[in-house]
Amino acid sequence: MPESAPESGDGPESERGPQSGDGPESESGPESGDGPESGHASLSGAEAVSRRRRPRPSWARVVPPSGRERASGVVPAARGAGPYLTPAQAFDALYAYCAPALVRQAYLLTGRRDLAHESVERAFQRAWDHWPEVARDPDPAGWVRAAAHEWALSPWHRLRRRYRHPEPPPPEEDDRALLDALLSLPPPYRRTLVLYDGVGLDLPETAAETEASTRAAAGRVTHAREVLAERLPELADPVTLHDRLAELASTGRTRAAEPAAVRGGGERRARLWTRTAAAVTVVLIGSTAMTLSTAPTHYVPPVPSGETVRGVPPRVAPGPLSDKQRELRDHLRKALLDGPGRLSPQAR
Repeated sequence: MPESAPESGDGPESERGPQSGDGPESESGPESGDGPESGHASLSGAEAVSRRRRPRPSWARVVPPSGRERASGVVPAARGAGPYLTPAQAFDALYAYCAPALVRQAYLLTGRRDLAHESVERAFQRAWDHWPEVARDPDPAGWVRAAAHEWALSPWHRLRRRYRHPEPPPPEEDDRALLDALLSLPPPYRRTLVLYDGVGLDLPETAAETEASTRAAAGRVTHAREVLAERLPELADPVTLHDRLAELASTGRTRAAEPAAVRGGGERRARLWTRTAAAVTVVLIGSTAMTLSTAPTHYVPPVPSGETVRGVPPRVAPGPLSDKQRELRDHLRKALLDGPGRLSPQAR
């Protein structure tokens, strides 16, 4: 069936008029050839079908104004700017829609406001770095939520100096008891309970986001409810538990940073990592070149170290000759002068 026309002409669709491929009328073409749409008659059938079926990116579609905005006559600039949103406008819209709720969820997971704000900012900075992937995701809010929860529950935070001391607890005694009971749960059980009873996801979505099977997610929810009901019997009802989680998450400061500041922080972080990687690459190339220039080109066998030879009599300095040694010396000198007769072979 063809889509119904917009209620008011304030939106961008009313200014553009009907588009080719928006309804069944575009398949058979306009009834008359008068007007600018008559130029489509020269297109071949394959080109017309490809033009009609060309998908638009999910982040680039204009969000229709809500009833309150139409009643007040105020339409945001991002919605009335044209048929497509820029990446920055789409990111700002996603941030404004998800950031406050994600800060509350991260607070339930960590019990710290500063860590909750940091987790949300890091998740959106990561989303801005991977914006083409996030923009094409069927659930961009779920992508950012998973990133924020993973950063909030990272075990490396306990090694940081600023997180060694706990924050002041909530002022109400009931809120303190519920927060202590939540923080006593293991992180996977805590996250599953917040997603199922706090956010309101169904069991398969909760299992997929926590990377667990449906049976494991159901067991975590059941065990977490039993622990909370044991410490706080009034929270045995899931509806009451949902309301109390919402009340606890809404206590204190939940204001998120501006989207422009988050985008700027992500870009600065990306530039810093790029420069660091370039510097490390230059150092590695320089050290490799120096090693190649100073390394020997052939094998030089090492010179063995000297060893001590034992059993050789020590050398004695010569002294005066005895009478017997003088006689022997004179005899040798005479024998050298005269000598015995030389033997010569005779031929026979």
